[in-house]
Amino acid sequence: MRTLTRTALIFSYLFLAMTVGALIWRGGLGAGAGVAATFGALGVLGVIHLYLTGHMRERALRAEVAQIRDAHRLLADALETTQGALTELAQAIESGALNRTDELTGEVRMLEGLIQQMSASIDERLSTAAPAPDTFEGRRQAQSHALLRTVHDALTEGRVDLYLQPVVTLPQRRTVFYESFTRLRDSTDRVMMPAEYLSVAEGEGLVPAIDNLLLFRCAQIVRRLARQDRKVGVFCNVALSSLGDETFFPQFLHFLSENRDLNQSLIFELGQATFDARGAVEARNMAKLADLGFRFSIDKVQTLDLDFADLQRSDVRFVKVAADLLIEQLLDLDGGSPLPSLRDIQAADFAALTRRYGIEVIAEKCESERQIVDILELDVSMGQGHLFGEPRAIKEQVLAETDPPADFLRSTLRSAEQRRRVG
Repeated sequence: MRTLTRTALIFSYLFLAMTVGALIWRGGLGAGAGVAATFGALGVLGVIHLYLTGHMRERALRAEVAQIRDAHRLLADALETTQGALTELAQAIESGALNRTDELTGEVRMLEGLIQQMSASIDERLSTAAPAPDTFEGRRQAQSHALLRTVHDALTEGRVDLYLQPVVTLPQRRTVFYESFTRLRDSTDRVMMPAEYLSVAEGEGLVPAIDNLLLFRCAQIVRRLARQDRKVGVFCNVALSSLGDETFFPQFLHFLSENRDLNQSLIFELGQATFDARGAVEARNMAKLADLGFRFSIDKVQTLDLDFADLQRSDVRFVKVAADLLIEQLLDLDGGSPLPSLRDIQAADFAALTRRYGIEVIAEKCESERQIVDILELDVSMGQGHLFGEPRAIKEQVLAETDPPADFLRSTLRSAEQRRRVG
């Protein structure tokens, strides 16, 4: 449109200039005067055009400057409003954080009181225990009492640590989950493995209390990671005795129902033998957790010939298999079938088979790059093991933020004490 207008103006100026020249020529002033008049008229018209164009551009520029000033003023007002809102939000967050800190402080004090009560009960038991004769049974009983004393001191003095180990995607090796572990430390700060103290904890009915502690700390870790915009989940081990405990499980379920927003980030893990040994009560309680949207994982797998339909019905979404076991039962077959119950399934089809049931295989205990080559050949998409990262203890200041409220543990400890007295 601008080109057309410019062309029309040029022809108009030429027409007017030639008209002036023709009038001069017809007036008897001669052809030379006519030509000079034509060019003179063109020059005047050109000057007028430039003046009008510059004036119009100036007006347009002033209008744009005015619009920019208005936009700047609106932006300044919006920034001022946003700054005020951010200030109010920061004050609200700070106030909420202080309130939460006060709540945690009170909860930790309550927990300390409960542990002192439990400690008194354990002290009473140890002090009233009759000295055993110098026999094998006597030495075993003395060792059991010494271990009970160590567990008692670890609980009393807060020597309970949370460890996390990454679970990564393959072959990218990007962390998508963590597995959580609870570890006790003795008086020399030596880390005690669960195999050392679980027998005593089970005998004293303390496993649900340990599961409580692990659950709360896992929940807090998940929320802390979410604040850092790290969308990762945590595998949280749970004992069969905890799932079947009539006192513990209702409190466990109540806590999770109030925190069901964590159902995509907390995955409860059981060993294969534990899963197979579950009774009607445990299966029903697992279904209640599944109704809240929580998922399950099976580890310590001894055979790949699993009942995948049963796993799917039980909302099991992950199966952890040791890397060596995967290679042994899927690759080192010498032409045999990997699954006796499904003889038409080939080794390379195993991961695809589990995915048809909504189950993802995780290769755990990965120790070497050679294992990863074989595992990738099996189309396994996730791995865990020292090759990707050893379990690391959470820092003390972070651990202090994850202590659970004592009222959640009160019934568990009371139940443990009742079972001890009955026993």
